[in-house]
This record gives sequence, C-alpha cells and structure tokens, in this order.
Amino acid sequence: MIKGYAGRILEVDLKNKTFEFKPLDEDTARLYIGGKGYGARLLYDLTSAGIDPLGPDNVLIFATGPLNGSVAPQSNRFAVVCKSPLTGGIGSATCGGSYAYGMKKAGIDVLICRNAAERPLRLEIDGDNSDVKFVDASDLWGKGSYETQKILGEKKNHAVIGPAGENKVLFAGIVSNERIAGRTGVGAVMGSKNLKAVTVSGSRKLEMEDKAAFAAYTKEVRALFRDHPVLGNSMAAYGTAAIVNTTNARNIIPTHNFKYGHFDRAKSISGEYMADHTLVGTKSSCIHCPVTCGRQVDLPGIGTVKGPEYETLGLMGSNLEISDIEKIQEWNYLADDMGMDTISLGAVLSFTMELQERGMLDSGLQFGNPAGVSEMIKDIGHRSGLGDDLADGVKRMSAKHGGEAFAMHVKGLELSAYDPRGSWGQGVEYATTNRGGCHVSGATMYMESVGPFTINPQNYKLKSDLPYVQQNIAAAINSMVLCIFTTYGIVPKFVHEADPKSWKFRAAVAAFENSGPLFRWVNSIKGKPMLWFEKWLTLITGTNISSGHIQEIGARIFNLERMYNLREGLSAADDTLPPRMLNESIFPNMKAGHPLGELLPRYYQIRGWDSRGVPTEKTLKKLQVAV
Repeated sequence: MIKGYAGRILEVDLKNKTFEFKPLDEDTARLYIGGKGYGARLLYDLTSAGIDPLGPDNVLIFATGPLNGSVAPQSNRFAVVCKSPLTGGIGSATCGGSYAYGMKKAGIDVLICRNAAERPLRLEIDGDNSDVKFVDASDLWGKGSYETQKILGEKKNHAVIGPAGENKVLFAGIVSNERIAGRTGVGAVMGSKNLKAVTVSGSRKLEMEDKAAFAAYTKEVRALFRDHPVLGNSMAAYGTAAIVNTTNARNIIPTHNFKYGHFDRAKSISGEYMADHTLVGTKSSCIHCPVTCGRQVDLPGIGTVKGPEYETLGLMGSNLEISDIEKIQEWNYLADDMGMDTISLGAVLSFTMELQERGMLDSGLQFGNPAGVSEMIKDIGHRSGLGDDLADGVKRMSAKHGGEAFAMHVKGLELSAYDPRGSWGQGVEYATTNRGGCHVSGATMYMESVGPFTINPQNYKLKSDLPYVQQNIAAAINSMVLCIFTTYGIVPKFVHEADPKSWKFRAAVAAFENSGPLFRWVNSIKGKPMLWFEKWLTLITGTNISSGHIQEIGARIFNLERMYNLREGLSAADDTLPPRMLNESIFPNMKAGHPLGELLPRYYQIRGWDSRGVPTEKTLKKLQVAV
C-alpha cells in the first residue's frame, strides 16, 4: 500500500447493523488521491442513476486523504460525498475539526454508510480492535450539535448532525467540533439514515516514505505561513472576516439578495470591527494549523462560542442589510448548533425577504430588520410552519412561490458571498462547478478581484482559463484533504508588499492577464514538486507530484463529477447563473449583467468538452475516467 494511507475502507450497513473492513484500492488512490476524489469514484460505482438522495440507496461516504493524520498545516480535514438532496447532482463538503485525524488514527481511509437505520443510532468505531458498535441514539435525537458532542465526550473525535439534519433540511451539514461540512445537504442524507453521530478512535501512526524530510520541510512551511501577509497576518488578525471591507470596496459583497454589491454599513460587520468590539478569548484553528482563522465571541446566556466567518457575515449580514454584529453572531451560533449551512441559510432568508418586499409571500421578514430571524432559523431547523418551505432551499421556494428571476442559486446550490458581476471568472466558476454555486471549488475570485495580484475582473481575458486551472487545483486539494486556504500562500510575500501603482507591478499584471494558453501550459508541466502541498504529497507517498500531476488529477476528478451529474440528468442548461446576475447591472460601465454566454464556449473547449458540455471520449480516455 502507498504510504500515507491506512489501507482500509470500512463499510457499514445501518439497517442490518453489520460492518466489513475492506482493502483500499491502490489504483483508485493513485488516480483520485482520496477525499472527495475517491469519494466521487465510489459514489459513481456504488449507486444507480436516479436514486432518491434521501432514500436508503444513497450512500454517505466519509473520506480522508494521504495528508490527513500528519502535522502538515491545514491538513486535517475530511470530505463527505453523496448524492445531493439539494441539487440532485454530486454532493460534497469538507470539514475541519478533529474527525479526520480520528479516522486516520483508527486506521480508516474511507467510511461508507449504506441503507438506513430503523431508529436513531450512532456508531462507535474502534480502529485498533476493528470493531464497530451500533448504539441507540434516541436520547440524543433532537439535541443540537454542541450538546451532542459534549454528551459524547468533547475530547473524542466525532461527526454529528443537529436538528436540521434530523429533519432533512436540504442544506443541513455535518459538524465536527465547531466546524461544519455545510454545503449540498450532506447532513440531510445523514439524517435520512437515522445516523446521529459517528465517533472514531485508534492509535495508528501515519506511515511516510521520508519522515525526516517531511518533518524538516514542514517546519519551513510553518515559518513561511507565519510570515505570510495573509496566512500569518490579516487572517491571523481578523480571520476570513478580513475580506468584508475588500469585497465591499470592490462592489461584490452581496447586498439586498444580491441586488447590489455595496453595503453602506459593511464596516460594522467587518473583521476589523469584530476585533475591536466583540472578539474574546483566544483564536482557534484546526489540528496542527498555524493559521488561526477561528474567532470566539460571547453570547448572552450561552457563553463563549465560535464567531462568524466571511460567508456568514456576507450572506446573513449585508445580504439581509443587517449591520448588528451581535445578531449575526447569534444567528451563526444557532445555525451551527442546528447543523446547517449559513450560506444557503442566508440566501433563503434574503430570498424570503424579497418575496415579502414584493408582496409575494407574507413571512414577516424584512430587509434591515432582525425581528423574527432567530425564530425563523429555529423553524427551518425543525421544519415548522413556513420554515418547512425555507428548509427546501431557494430553488424549490421559487418554484412554489415565484421569484425565479431573483432566486440566487446555481444547480440548486445557493451562491456564496462574491457577486460574479464584478468577478467574471468567478461567474464562470459558479456556473460550471459540479456541486453548484460554490466558491471553494476554485476560488477564482482571489486571483481576480480580492487578492493582492488581481487582473481586470471585468474583461474576457483569462476568464475561462483561470477557472479551469483553479478548479483542477481545488479538486486535488479537496482530495488530499487540505484546506483551500493553503492556496492563498501561492502568491508570495513580495507581491503583497509591491506597490500596485508601480510600472513593474502593472506590467506583471498585464503579462499575467494576457498569458492565456501559456498560463495553462505552465501549470501542466510535470516536473519537480514546487509548492508545499506537492512536496508533502511526494514526501509522504514516495510518488513524484508536481503542478502538472495536480492539474491532471484535478481534471480527472472534475470530469468524473461532471459525468455523474450528466448521468443524473443535469446538462449544459444548468451551467448558468441566476437571471439577476445575467440581466441586471450593478456597475455604471455595464449595460447588462455577467457575459456568461460569451465565456462558456471557450471554457468548454479548454475542458475538452463538446458544445453540449459533455466530456469527449478523447478527454475521458486521456484522463483515465472510466464510466
């Protein structure tokens, strides 16, 4: 077995309460690494087309990668893969916390949960003794994610759901510690299986090809991260909330259900404001990560809890036109305890507010007014009253109540907090990403509109090439399984410190913007590993991994996901943006919205897809994608 892997898959039948340990397939590991890549391969092979996402035929897959269990910064995350009840296509989400570390200590690379239990249960997995206990969880059913973990033991490694997952809220997530695998409704699938929690334990140590070299190099990377202007400075000081003022200044922060891109009171919900007024205690991070992006705040009657991140501040702050940071902190806690995605939650709340504003639905919720929001969040989590409608997400709400023109989703997954009208490459990424309106399946906006080395975000140059390269990188990163923030360090310190008005800087940006095919070619070169995640993977597995290998593996995973979506009935017609994004302008120099129709054909061509968005036989053969 390749080093870095435990070499075992655990398959559990929840209905019959049986389990079996199977060997990890080495060929699949080489082709798909692990995490969401290996998970996507299993999902495609283990399920038939057209299954009910909330039925027993769907499988719930927890998958780690070869970097999990190591001390590499940002490496202890797990991926969850299943058919999404929200989109009907590929469902995936990643999460920090301690659960991934626990899985690898238990000597398990992948956990596959089949069928559905007849009544609530939880799993206790003892990796050292290769044993699984099926424990009645009736006493935990109905409890929040925080209380559940406290009862099970806070020092143990858990993955749990809250009431949102139990009640099959279509954007429910799975929680580990204070982190959540939030997107695509993976928590609803776990709830549909009557699985409340999974606890893993073991004492296995990660095997590496070159442990000494790995340790020495990791020490260098930790120093690099600590000295980096983003990873060691702005993110360490303000967390992801540092992005609020940047996106607001560039007119791409969601406001009034994405009707606008600027929020006049954005400073009141920024990371800088939180640091000065609401943060308490110590900063937090996932295991072995020096980037302390987690924040703590005090809630009356609750105590010290995790503070909101950028996506929550954007979707549940500016997008609702709410600047009361204490309210947003309260809603963030409620959502995490309920176990639901704050991106989708904020989107359904803003959509409901616009329906109210237009006289299309009487919800009582209004832009700029926090009244009733806390109660609605609870109603969503319990599917009570009107909350039952909101629990189905924006796409289904618009089908029932109208408002398709301002329903902010792609493929059923609600948009994250970057307006693509001011970030055209990000718009192409939203439209084509397999799981829907997602920002961490490429993070094109960082190279385009919010990072230190940004191109013109509103022209056609590089707007199809950049999403292609970024999506491939992200697919590989999410299969290792690493945090997407590791890619922020790719832009070196000297670029952050350069004068953006200098001719050298402007010349470099212009050269990059016009690089096109050269940019893709450079990334495709299979040489020596250069970046830390390439070197870590090489030192752990003993297999040479360079940027070219990352691009190839990422493209393989991305195309397999695409084939899964096509099998499930999605098509090029779903590679689009909300009508508001396409038809309404928020910039004086734009006559309409995002020019997706002019960018999509080139993207398809670069991908090796035909005009219908279908990967060609040549592309699948080249990438070794078996379907």
